[in-house]
Amino acid sequence: MFKISHLNYWTNLEITQSVGKISTVENLVLISSFSLQTSNMRFLLVIFTFLSAICLVAAHTITIPARVKECFFEELQVDDKMTITFQVGDGGQLDIDFLISDPSDVVVQVAKKETTGTYSFTATKNGRYTYCFSNEMSTVTEKIVSFNVHGVVHVPDSGSADPLENEIRELADNLAAIKDEQEYIVIREQRHRDTAESTNDRVKWWSIFQFFVLFAVCFWQVFYLKRFFEVKRVV
Repeated sequence: MFKISHLNYWTNLEITQSVGKISTVENLVLISSFSLQTSNMRFLLVIFTFLSAICLVAAHTITIPARVKECFFEELQVDDKMTITFQVGDGGQLDIDFLISDPSDVVVQVAKKETTGTYSFTATKNGRYTYCFSNEMSTVTEKIVSFNVHGVVHVPDSGSADPLENEIRELADNLAAIKDEQEYIVIREQRHRDTAESTNDRVKWWSIFQFFVLFAVCFWQVFYLKRFFEVKRVV
């Protein structure tokens, strides 16, 4: 009986130890699972921040007729930052007037007859900020303008900024700058292609005009020389 009891005791002890080990393993699995979920949540948060930063960039292309001013607005809070980049792709001398005004209609920045430019400012008050492209100085020619708007929402410093999040934000800003440069290159390439095609058409029509002029001059010379060598008989 003692041996059986002793065996049963050790068996129960081993079972208890095994259960304890299993519980320990389960706890480790739960901790690992929780850590994995936390890491996944942080990763998803970083990706969401990255995508949100990218989505803050908006690109537009507009056609502004002569003697017309096109205006747009953005609702900003204090310390929000906004950057506007624009290029004139076609029309006249490739120039446009640009201005930014605050909610009190006070002009914050202004530029005259610019082909391209990048203008940034920080909101000093809450409200609607307006930016306008003016083609009022042109009497006939319309202008095609492409512009990008970058918005950076101010977030108060919590004292525990994540370095990875800061790197993601910096990467998003750099990607936005690269995107602007690519769009500017595309616009300039289109402008150069239009200029080359226009020059080619002018050369073609000028060559055709020269051909007809040369043909007319040759015909006139032959006709004149033929009359010069004609012998007139007097009857």
